[in-house]
Amino acid sequence: MAGFEYQIRSGNSAAALLKKPGQGISTGQASQKAGNAIAKLQGFRFEFGPGRKDVLNFSNQLAVMIKAGISIHDALEAIAEQVENQKFKQIIITIKNDIEGGKSFSQSLARYPDVFSNLYVNMMAAAEVSGSLASMLEQLAAYLDQEAETRSMMRGAMVYPAIIAFMAVTVTIFLLTFVLPRFVSIFAGKESLLPAPTKIIMAASLCLRGYWYYMLPALGAVIWGFFFAINTPTGRYWWDKAKLSMPIVSKLCRSLYITRSLHTMGVLSSAGVPILDTLAITAEISGNAVYKNMWYAVHGCVRQGQKIATSLSAHSRMPTSVVQMIRAGEDSGKLSDVLHDISAYYARELRATIKTVTAMIEPIMIIVMGVLVGFIAMSIILPIFKMSSLVMGKH
Repeated sequence: MAGFEYQIRSGNSAAALLKKPGQGISTGQASQKAGNAIAKLQGFRFEFGPGRKDVLNFSNQLAVMIKAGISIHDALEAIAEQVENQKFKQIIITIKNDIEGGKSFSQSLARYPDVFSNLYVNMMAAAEVSGSLASMLEQLAAYLDQEAETRSMMRGAMVYPAIIAFMAVTVTIFLLTFVLPRFVSIFAGKESLLPAPTKIIMAASLCLRGYWYYMLPALGAVIWGFFFAINTPTGRYWWDKAKLSMPIVSKLCRSLYITRSLHTMGVLSSAGVPILDTLAITAEISGNAVYKNMWYAVHGCVRQGQKIATSLSAHSRMPTSVVQMIRAGEDSGKLSDVLHDISAYYARELRATIKTVTAMIEPIMIIVMGVLVGFIAMSIILPIFKMSSLVMGKH
């Protein structure tokens, strides 16, 4: 989502309502000024910029209106009147004014790269050349809808594991900070009898209770450092490469990046966008630095006269079967159709992979949580049994 705009309407400050030395102010004037100040403070609001859903609705509405024979100027004016997001409304009005001033629709959209992606702008430019704006907008809306569905599936797949992980951490902290300290007095003076696991969790409990005010800032610093690092080119490449090497997760990530790349290529090539522009846009929206580098390498090879399939065959990130199908599409002159078919196949594969990965992660997280809690519980119970047996042996 684009950044948000923070707005607050200026008004009389509270100090302006106070009585100044040498000045009188009536009760009625004070009430009126206070009312004005309150009314102006009600203008305080956070206003978020347009998101993907706004752009999707805009594309669908514009496609329907243009298909019905309404001019793009009138269509934009009608859509602007219905848009609730004030920032997006102003953007649409500005685009309408730019078109009135002689700019093309794609040129007007290009002024807002945070709202309309390169893919969006290039498809509109191709539609203007071919005179197929309505059908192109429908294709674009379908593309955006599928992207939104993919993101929703990915988030949904991570919700349950995240909840289990949160519960595991919470239960562990509770046991170490509230349950274990109650047994410390029982174990006092008998440290030599305690097994190694008990000594470990007692040390962890002491550290957590005694130095939590150092640990919280340290944890915050580690999290901040991680996100800062992955926002640098080197850190982003390292993290994206790591995601492609992690067990279980790597299969899901590969399916996602391949599906997104091929779907984008299919949409752009069928829209008539030049192949070099198609490869550059695909690289930018692939979502992974490793795949981005791969597509830019293919872009450089195609610029030198090679075919896409020949260039892709030098990279192990793309399955051999996909390369062979792309080669067949290039040889037959039906590359866009082949790309659509491959992306549709991998979209189904992605759904199946999400279900498989989710089904695998759930029991793994439950087992990890059970082992962790069980380890703490046994570390508490074992010394009690050991002491009880010693007492029974003396008697």
